[in-house]
Amino acid sequence: MIIYPMLSRLLDYPDQELLDHLPLLHQVLDEDHTIDAHERRVINQFLDHLSAQGLMALQQNYVQTFDMQPEHSLHLTHHLFGDDRGRGPALVDLGEHYKSMGMTVNKGEIPDYLPLILEYVGTLDEMAARIFLADAGKVVTVLAANLEKTGSPYAPLVRLIEQRGRLTQSAA
Repeated sequence: MIIYPMLSRLLDYPDQELLDHLPLLHQVLDEDHTIDAHERRVINQFLDHLSAQGLMALQQNYVQTFDMQPEHSLHLTHHLFGDDRGRGPALVDLGEHYKSMGMTVNKGEIPDYLPLILEYVGTLDEMAARIFLADAGKVVTVLAANLEKTGSPYAPLVRLIEQRGRLTQSAA
């Protein structure tokens, strides 16, 4: 499923390579029939947002959004534990889960980083992906709400992840 790697890339730090591939992302989005009309609309709007901004502005906004505001952290265990000691074992467990599934986490990467989680989920079948995302559902919901409060253009993408993590689907 292409939606998870695509969301992973869109939620990661923007760079020139991302901007150079916007036409390809639009094309892939239009051709993938596993992405529903609502998801396609949300992602297309975000791609349009990216194309309307300069790289420096996108990078500054990204840092302001995710690195300077703890309530917007893309490190999901931060929302559960903050800097508490309980976060360490959760990170180790997640890292071990990835390893047991054959996924390598690069040195320096923290396993609870949402784009990394989405890369992993992209390797699963749809039901397994939904179940994995459902486990993080409450945190993803809080993150989306926090981003919405500030009018972040990233909020609708996080809502898509929240919706994909629902085990029962409602009409979009």
